[in-house]
Amino acid sequence: MACEFIVTNGVLPQEELNAYYTRACEKFGREPKRISVMVEGDEVALDYTFEAQPFERIRRITGYLVGTMDRWGDGKRAEAADRIAHSV
Repeated sequence: MACEFIVTNGVLPQEELNAYYTRACEKFGREPKRISVMVEGDEVALDYTFEAQPFERIRRITGYLVGTMDRWGDGKRAEAADRIAHSV
C-alpha cells in the first residue's frame, strides 16, 4: 500500500485509514495515490487523488470512430489511405 494519508482537524486510527483505502480500491477499481481526510465532528470528508491514466486517441475515419486501424480489412485500409484531408 503506497498511499499517502493527509488527516486534517483530528487524528484517526490506522485501521480506519486502511478501511478508507480498501473502499477506494473497491469503488474506483484502482489504487489511490493520496487520500485527504477532513475530520468534521463525527463525520469525515474524503478526497482521493489518483495517478493520471493513459488514454487512447479516438478519431473519425471514413465514418467510423476508431482508436487504431489494426483490425481493419484491406478494403477499409485502402479507403482510409485514399481519403483527402481538407484544410480549414
